[in-house]
Amino acid sequence: MQTLVNRIDQIVEFFGKTVSWLSTGLVWLICMDVILRYLFNFSSTSLFELELHVVALIFLLGAAYTLKADKHVRVDLFYGQFSEKGKAWVNLVGTITFLIPLCIVVIVSSVPFVANSFNIMEGSADPGGLPFKFLIQSAIPIGFILLLLQAISLCIQSILVI
Repeated sequence: MQTLVNRIDQIVEFFGKTVSWLSTGLVWLICMDVILRYLFNFSSTSLFELELHVVALIFLLGAAYTLKADKHVRVDLFYGQFSEKGKAWVNLVGTITFLIPLCIVVIVSSVPFVANSFNIMEGSADPGGLPFKFLIQSAIPIGFILLLLQAISLCIQSILVI
């Protein structure tokens, strides 16, 4: 089981570190947008949409990495005072009860949405917007598949601690 955990963690680590570079790209995009807007009085719908798409990629593809690093948002009123075994129980029950079902629902419901988007070669509805919107939408199931894999890894890790 530890081998499976290690393999999942490697996959998630790869995606997380790769996606983290998008943060640097996003900073450059926003700087370019501000410079173009305020110095040259030029605004671009496609540049604005690109910024939004990069933010979406960071959140969707980086969520599993955040969970792996245990840096996700948690209301830590009691959890911090639990023993390692108590934390493992909370992680196991929470992951099985909430995270895994959520991932499955999003994956199952997003795949037809993305497939339809690919079929019609969906682009932006805004004039001057980005084409190939279907490519960014494919990040939805991919991100939740990665999150599901990391949830499985967390469950296995919790079982090993328990």
